[in-house]
Amino acid sequence: MTVQTSRFGQVEIQESDVLTFPEGILGFTNLRQFVLLEDPMDEIFVWLQSTEHSEIAFPVLEPEFFIQNYKFALSKNDLEALGLKTQERLRAFAVITIPEDPRQMTANLKAPIVIHIPTRMARQCVLQDNNLAIREPIFSGLQQRLHQMPNQRIRDVSEKDAPQALPLAEL
Repeated sequence: MTVQTSRFGQVEIQESDVLTFPEGILGFTNLRQFVLLEDPMDEIFVWLQSTEHSEIAFPVLEPEFFIQNYKFALSKNDLEALGLKTQERLRAFAVITIPEDPRQMTANLKAPIVIHIPTRMARQCVLQDNNLAIREPIFSGLQQRLHQMPNQRIRDVSEKDAPQALPLAEL
């Protein structure tokens, strides 16, 4: 299937790459189908791209890349919305805000994008943990990780010039 994007142009994806958000995401409840796209020019960020609206895409990042021991507890309502009884086989991504000065970039740890890998069902969950920030500064955490592991890539970027869907099975 072909997805039109404003950032990457036309991108070929598999139907199995599509994530379904039954309730949409905050501020975009009418958009239900997204895909995670790797940027071939950037080994850090992944883009949560709407398959229904080419202009809608959000940079996302796994919180473990910039904060140690990120834990999240889903409410009973969140689990039910994902069709689950437990938090097994889930991945969380934080939506990143990148202002003009990238040193001021932040992550929304309070409302992560949570994906159940086997079913590709997803939900933006507003967590009840008051210790999690909506605008967590992440520049120094990313910088620290890069300095601690200078020879280790954060994630492998495909060798191809075109963006590809992030293979969730490998996470």
